[in-house]
Amino acid sequence: MRRPPGAAVTRRLIRRESRGDLPLLACLAAVVLVLTALCAWAPAFAGGQEDRALRQRVEASQAQAPLISLSTTPQVFTTVPPALDTAALLDAGPTLTEQLTGPAARRVTVTGGSYDYEQASLISPRPPGPAYAATQLSLSHLPSARAHLHYVSGRPPADRTPLGTPPQVALSQATARALGVRAGSRLTVQFTKTLGVQSAPPHATLLVSGVYRIIATRDDFWSGLETLDQPSRYPAERSAGTVLAVRGLVGLDAADLLAGAGVGGPRFTWQLRADLSGAALDQARALTGPLSQYGAALDEALCQGVDPITSDLSCHVGGQPTGPLLVIDSLTPLLTAFTAQDQQARGLATFAVDALAAVALATVTVAIRLLLRRRQAQLRLQRARGASTVRLVLLRCAVAWPVVVIAGLLGWAAGLALAPTGTSGSPQPMPAALVTSAVALTLPVMTWLAVREPRRPGRLRRSRRNIALGRRVVLELTVLTATTAGLVALRSQGPDGILGAVPVLVALSVVLVLLRCYPFVLRLVLRPARRGRGTVGFIGAARAAHDAPATGLALFVLVLTLGTAVFGGLVHRTIDDGLATGAAWSTGADASATAAGTVTPASDSRATGTRTALQHRYTVDLTGQADGAEISPVAVIAVDPGQLAAIAPKSPLAATVLARLTGPANARAGANSGLPSLLSPDLRARERAGGFTSRVVRAGQRPRDLVFRPVGTLSAAELRDPLLGPVTAQIAAGTPLLITTSDAARLMPPQSSGSTVLLLKAETPAAGEPATLRAEASRVLGPQARIRVRSETSSALRTDGLTRGLGTLYATTSILAALSGLLALVLELTLTSHERSRTTSFLRTLGLGGTAAGALHFLQLLPLALASAVGGILLGLLEPRLMAQTLDLRQFTGGPAQPALHTDFSLTVALVAGVTALILAAAVTEAVLARRRGLGAVLRLA
Repeated sequence: MRRPPGAAVTRRLIRRESRGDLPLLACLAAVVLVLTALCAWAPAFAGGQEDRALRQRVEASQAQAPLISLSTTPQVFTTVPPALDTAALLDAGPTLTEQLTGPAARRVTVTGGSYDYEQASLISPRPPGPAYAATQLSLSHLPSARAHLHYVSGRPPADRTPLGTPPQVALSQATARALGVRAGSRLTVQFTKTLGVQSAPPHATLLVSGVYRIIATRDDFWSGLETLDQPSRYPAERSAGTVLAVRGLVGLDAADLLAGAGVGGPRFTWQLRADLSGAALDQARALTGPLSQYGAALDEALCQGVDPITSDLSCHVGGQPTGPLLVIDSLTPLLTAFTAQDQQARGLATFAVDALAAVALATVTVAIRLLLRRRQAQLRLQRARGASTVRLVLLRCAVAWPVVVIAGLLGWAAGLALAPTGTSGSPQPMPAALVTSAVALTLPVMTWLAVREPRRPGRLRRSRRNIALGRRVVLELTVLTATTAGLVALRSQGPDGILGAVPVLVALSVVLVLLRCYPFVLRLVLRPARRGRGTVGFIGAARAAHDAPATGLALFVLVLTLGTAVFGGLVHRTIDDGLATGAAWSTGADASATAAGTVTPASDSRATGTRTALQHRYTVDLTGQADGAEISPVAVIAVDPGQLAAIAPKSPLAATVLARLTGPANARAGANSGLPSLLSPDLRARERAGGFTSRVVRAGQRPRDLVFRPVGTLSAAELRDPLLGPVTAQIAAGTPLLITTSDAARLMPPQSSGSTVLLLKAETPAAGEPATLRAEASRVLGPQARIRVRSETSSALRTDGLTRGLGTLYATTSILAALSGLLALVLELTLTSHERSRTTSFLRTLGLGGTAAGALHFLQLLPLALASAVGGILLGLLEPRLMAQTLDLRQFTGGPAQPALHTDFSLTVALVAGVTALILAAAVTEAVLARRRGLGAVLRLA
């Protein structure tokens, strides 16, 4: 009979072995498919979350002020008489973006133009009331403000002023009241002279066209424009008295008319808006390069020669000679700050990704071990028949490699199909190829270790036991050294792609420690079990101690899976709790309103169901009474202790303020007796004894010294109290702080550089609605106040792209790690079940009953369950403490300090209970199967 050729025999052998190994090959395929799909989907998803986070920050910043702006001053004295074409100059704004290079330049558009004059002196009329040292008037043309104004009398200033009439100006109600004018009044203004051209300051007459009041808005439109509503007052610099500063709105051609009157050109500004839809992060990065060269490109294209009057570059915009153009780029610093936050988020993500990769690799290792264990008899037979090691390795690879490659391709295709498009992230084929290669190469390595010829012992060679012990000690020392070095490097330079694997090394170290303690603990259990009446406990503990080294991989998988899940739960719980703290810090109470300047709020005795507390912030210079040392600047916060205690009864700051700043000794505090004050630690350190004085000047009064009498020092917890959040947001970092009573607001003059904060606490659910809180805050502090509601702030923080992306990533990797760990555990228990069943079968031949056999299975696996639970909890709680300096979660919470680490105990208990139940279920399954075996099967196993 003719034998088939060798190639046909090999193919038949491969097909037969493939059918026998199909379940284990399916496990390998599942691991490769999931990991390669993640390599295609996860980067695109993470890029989308980064784009979302950047857009949120850009939109929030652009709601307050433009991120990119251009400004220049026209040269009106190049013609005789002086002339200016304002309309042509503003209309030329959109053409200025032509100098932006690259495709990202199409994302930048000019949204509007405006112009502003420097402060001019108001000659007439004189403001009523106390005499002012000077009255300063600023003029602005701001078209975007028209939709936020309501005219109570008159009309808006005309963009085309009728011939023979003066330029028109509109004033707010508060400004018109302070100046004593109304619609139809005329203002005589003296402007600054232009050096080298004029010998005397030019004068101009303005007609008050109307009086307006501003309309409250939900955005921050009025941020920085408060003087359009409220006049400001401040001490004169070169003389005694107070300066009244006001601001008015003019029409489009007011600059043309003023230029004809000899007034120098105003400062023209164009606001540019960046549209970062789609791949926002890539677009922003592509835009920063052209922005850095934007000013030079404008000068090269538009500027030639030198202005003979100012000696600056002479440029031409819209046919109008101007000075050099100034580019203000706030987008690049915002992107730099976001990049730092994004790097921190990526560093936290590497911990979860590396842990998942380690669990998956352990699963692959267990699956290959089980595959080789099932083929052990065939491999020995083939080896005895003369098959070489290389042939056996290639035979195994021929069976598994096609499955691995096909699974990798299918996973990559599935990941591409699920991955979002149009984001800054893109699928990563290199990690997918590395994952597939790692799985594919693990099989030949382990096969070679299993079928290689044993080395012949030499004459002086040590015993195998000593060699194994030496290798184990070297391995343990290597792992512990690498873990220590990784932790030191992680603390010093932060996480990256390599150092993200440090938690895996920590998990491996924990497992090695457990394996060292495992037999010792079991020996302690053996002592009472040996003296006991039954043999089941003793034999179960003895078998567990004997099998301890063999369960190392299963223990590593369980500990790493539990540790990763506990660590992810800790990060999620810490961020979740920190978000509540951050929202409370941003708003101080249920809501807060901040107004520029120390303003007096509108008083109203209506019962609105809302409690309020007012805080005034002043910036002063203090002089120590003990040594006369000057301390400047110092932030002084005037509060009403009773109001603070009413809106926050459990606040430590409110309790301290109420106890220290009130009472009989502080009942009638005045400028001479001293205002009771609480000091920040840095202010107390500069002046350890005595109080402070500050020179204040109220309008129409002589200068006087205001005394601050220290009655205590604020603790770190009190400085981080949410009640101080909104007001300290207005204070520069490192500025000393002093808190005193509201009497200071009566004794100190109003300060335009200060701020007023109103905290609101709702007493009823209806009053706690965001719209109700906003209406109440706007009624008290005015529509120009910047209002923040805690519920809205909390929602904005929770929907932040980086926070959501990190939470989704940890949830996904934790679930996949748990499933992979479950698969590895099942495979490991299957791999080691033969030895346990053999022991039980041997004892059953000696008369061991079915119940006792089930208890024996249970006792053999119980130590593994307990050790994995202890190791997983220890790892999940130990890792964050070891990496406390690296684990900076403050950027995700918005609070004043690093949030305290909070363990999710419910998740921890659920995970430990689940793993323990799984191992016990395996013990019950083995016991049931053992009881169903017949006598013949028992004898064969024994």
